[in-house]
Amino acid sequence: MQDWLAAGGSGLPGPDRIVSPESTGRVLLAVASRGVRGRDCADLGYHPLLSRFRGAPEAVRRSALARAATRTALTAEQAGALDAGWVARWMVGHYPPRWYPGVVIGSPHGGAVHLATAMGVPWLPAGFDVAVQWPGGRVDRPVEASAYGARIAARLIGGNPGVRVRQVHDPAGRGVLAGSTVSLVVRWHTLPEAYREFLGSRLAPGAPVLLLRDVRTWPVFDSGDGHSFQLGGPASGLEPADFRAGSELLGQVLHGAGGDGASWDAPEGGRPGYAEQGVEPGFETSLLDWVRGAGSPLHRVLFPGPDALSAAAADVYRSWLRGAGKSGDRCVVECGRLIDPWQVVRAGLVPYWCENATARSVTGAEWWLAGSTPFSSLDVLPEPPGLRSPALAGLPQWLAVASFGRLRRAVDRVAARGYPVTSVATRHATEVLRNQPYDLPAPAPLRVVEALAGLRASGTPQGLLVC
Repeated sequence: MQDWLAAGGSGLPGPDRIVSPESTGRVLLAVASRGVRGRDCADLGYHPLLSRFRGAPEAVRRSALARAATRTALTAEQAGALDAGWVARWMVGHYPPRWYPGVVIGSPHGGAVHLATAMGVPWLPAGFDVAVQWPGGRVDRPVEASAYGARIAARLIGGNPGVRVRQVHDPAGRGVLAGSTVSLVVRWHTLPEAYREFLGSRLAPGAPVLLLRDVRTWPVFDSGDGHSFQLGGPASGLEPADFRAGSELLGQVLHGAGGDGASWDAPEGGRPGYAEQGVEPGFETSLLDWVRGAGSPLHRVLFPGPDALSAAAADVYRSWLRGAGKSGDRCVVECGRLIDPWQVVRAGLVPYWCENATARSVTGAEWWLAGSTPFSSLDVLPEPPGLRSPALAGLPQWLAVASFGRLRRAVDRVAARGYPVTSVATRHATEVLRNQPYDLPAPAPLRVVEALAGLRASGTPQGLLVC
């Protein structure tokens, strides 16, 4: 089961190398599969690339990071020949072969994983991230990145007609890595066969399917051949206008990543479309066809931003805990890969998940806490992103989040030490949460009808749609 990052080899790599270890989706799949088994995440020790080589001079460090990224990324030939069906089989293989009372599928979100753990069901993504070597690449040349990625995508789609490829060039989120590798989000356009087999053989008769969709939009350059391209993204914490030539924020981002704002050759135009974490329309259509044939209900949850789902999921948890006779008075604010759903259940905590450490994401946590009945205990786990960016929340903002606790207000010292450039693995969240008092036995599994009712009641005012 511990296949977090296998060593590379020659020939065609396996799914454990195909799916980028830097991606949120991979982290969430790993923690979700452990949560449904009643296990924590103490074995997830991967440290993100951007947080490495901190002792070296900046120019030397950037070169070392670029080389490290190249070693772990696929070659263009490997990416073009990858088997998306094999990846789907690997994903469903994370879950033990037994009957499940439902399944959660869709966009990567920590709140979705927490809900799946509370219900005792699997969580499966609607796509996966791939990093591909970009020889001679430059962080300030997005037009060249797009052309290079389009050639790879054409071959990939040719061998996998059931997928679409969204390329994201984001120096704000990926830093120097955006100049040595290209980032491709491979999204299934139809329900993969491995998912069909898993649903048909592992879902209890009539068990519900929850499809969670991130409906954020961003300017997209779509060639119409299955490959599309976007500059930056909502998770960067910046606005689309910030990625235009001459932007002061862009200049700061490129300088930190070893680029030059004067060389920025961004393409013009782009039409609003669902951002990279969205779900392909064809995937939803084929999933709907499957549930109709199987006699299972499909419930769709559309969220306009990660903070809306995080807030609604946290409110659902609080009601679930209180309904089981527990206090629901202790909260943990998680961030990025610092998440452990099973330890949250064991300790009887209310979890709020921040997508990342941007000021926008942390502000969402502040707004939710300001509008909630105060918690007696509040622990905050800020994930250091490994780079500096004008879009990031500073430590004072994280301390402001913790200040909403009435009696206990704690920002994790290990994560805060050296923030935002230190290195913290997922298992650190496990270590922190293990120190929380036990609140056992755990409540009876959350019923889907209760989860949907709670999401509707809490999320509707924030633009979340349950249908």
